[in-house]
Amino acid sequence: MRRPPGCSHEAQAEREEPVIAERVPNRPAEQDRVAAVAPPRVAGRAVLLIPHRGENPEEAALPGDYRKILALVREANGPVQVRAVCERLRLDTSVRVMQEPLRTKMTKFADRGWLHKRPDGHFAARR
Repeated sequence: MRRPPGCSHEAQAEREEPVIAERVPNRPAEQDRVAAVAPPRVAGRAVLLIPHRGENPEEAALPGDYRKILALVREANGPVQVRAVCERLRLDTSVRVMQEPLRTKMTKFADRGWLHKRPDGHFAARR
């Protein structure tokens, strides 16, 4: 960066210091705080991380909408269709394409071990 005429090197460094401090946390504690607050991003968009279900699944780690989906699937008396979950969530089911975002969520949920996706497209809760 070019210094303005009559500006000492120290004065320029002082002017630039706050800008650098805003961009890069300089202490490990600050870096942890920034990492915990900032959502993960892919291609500039925030992404939602759904943890894999382990032996001792912690549902509290799931986002609220996923906990609600899991509860609805568990309440059902067997495998459920995406349309039925959409209806229980009061989402528009008049056009099939409106169900696709929920189908994607439920498929991701199944991929992470929280639900079981059957070959017929129905979903069931894992026991």
